[in-house]
This record gives sequence, structure tokens and C-alpha cells, in this order.
Amino acid sequence: MMSRTGLVILEEDHANFIAVLEELLEESNAKFVFLLDKNGQQIARTGDLGDGDPTALASLAAGNVAATEGLAQLIGETEFSTLFHEGEKDSLHISLISNKIILLVIFDEHSSLGLVRLRVKQHLKELAGVVNVVLTRDNGGSASLTAAALGDITDEDIDALFG
Repeated sequence: MMSRTGLVILEEDHANFIAVLEELLEESNAKFVFLLDKNGQQIARTGDLGDGDPTALASLAAGNVAATEGLAQLIGETEFSTLFHEGEKDSLHISLISNKIILLVIFDEHSSLGLVRLRVKQHLKELAGVVNVVLTRDNGGSASLTAAALGDITDEDIDALFG
């Protein structure tokens, strides 16, 4: 079980996220796909970032989304749910999921904005479903989940870990 800024993400959730991200990576011919929360905490990722720093990327992407939300409010919008940044070699496509989670796709000349947008749109519902499971379960009381997860740990497990 992983806790990300108040979200309780179980191994099953993480596996579901990875499965969708890997499909998206392959179908969009992207280089890297990243899922993070709005605080910049990493949830799941797949692909090749090269020498890039995933922690810095997550923080900067979250900051970018926060700044863009401020811009949206200034002009009377509630949000901009999709952002796009085009570079000389690589481009970024950023989408919000359930207004809580950020999906970041990095792609190069082997793909196109149109293909990435299409594939992201096709997978957003699936990702939103997993996000909503996590959010719903967390609202039900993460303390009971933590207790249940810890209840599976035996004295032998603790001795093996610290012994």
C-alpha cells in the first residue's frame, strides 16, 4: 500500500495505473507517460525519460498546472484541463483527471499531437475510473485500510525486517 499526499493507493491500483499507462505509451508512440498528483507526488510512470529527473519533472509539471489554474481563473474559466508545450525535439501533453491527478505524456517526432490527444482521450475514462476508486475508498477512511494492511503483518515479518 502506498500513501500519496492523503491518497491511499494499493498495489492493485498501482498495477491498474501502470497497465493503462503502458497501453497509452504504446498506442500513442510516446517516450514517457507519468501520473502524479497536484502536489507533484509521483503515482505511476512508464517509458524512458533518459537522463531526466522524474522528481523535478513531477514538481515542475504540478507547478505548471497550478499556474495555469490561476490563469484560467483570471479570465473566468474554472480550469484548463489540457495543456500542451511544444519543444524543438520533445513535446509535453498534460491532462487533468478528476481535477486531482495529472497525466503527463512526453513525445517526440515519432508521434504527433493529434495521435497523443486521441489516445489520451481514449484512456482518460479508464484512468478516471481507477482514480475515482482510490478517491472513494480514501473517503471511506484510510485509517481502517492502514489497520487492515498492518493486520496482515506477522511478528515473523517484523523480526525479518528489523532482525
